[in-house]
Amino acid sequence: MSGDSPRIPPLALGDWPPEMRDALAALRPPEPRHPLPERGGDRPKGLNVLGTLAHHPALTRAYHTFSGHVLFATALSPRQRELLVLRVAAVRDCRYEWLQHVVLAGDAGLDGDEIARVAAGPDAPGWSPLDRAMVAAVDELLAEARIADETWAVLAAELDRPQLMDLVFTVGAYDVLAMAMLSFGIQLDEDLRNRA
Repeated sequence: MSGDSPRIPPLALGDWPPEMRDALAALRPPEPRHPLPERGGDRPKGLNVLGTLAHHPALTRAYHTFSGHVLFATALSPRQRELLVLRVAAVRDCRYEWLQHVVLAGDAGLDGDEIARVAAGPDAPGWSPLDRAMVAAVDELLAEARIADETWAVLAAELDRPQLMDLVFTVGAYDVLAMAMLSFGIQLDEDLRNRA
């Protein structure tokens, strides 16, 4: 995106409408499978993206309901989820999404070499067959809206049907978020700029 200012400036935290409380609560699914991320410290808070979404709390609540499943109730492991999200961010060149999820990927056990391999793509050396297929699936979904038969065969040999479904929906959820971040011109928060 060109320009150094947001197309939709984020609302300051004190200016968020009261409906944002419910919109934020929607991120917590009723039956999470995976732990919620730690809070506080020097972890990124996402205030610019949340402040932008605060312009439309009803949309935010709906998206957060979906995103809450993808993040915390998915049948995929947190590591698998982060492989997918990071690859979406890399393909879409969405720095905000990438930097936010480098932190979550570390929480999920990915090391620096694996994170760099995600950016390099499915043809990078060192992938297990399943991880390579997951990264390839992201590329195929973003390019053709369909996982190729060869990739599907590798995935289906290792993942059950709910996991296969969560894979596709995870890629879609984070592609939509990358579109929003890039189109709205969401700028990096200070706590993300320090990680770049």
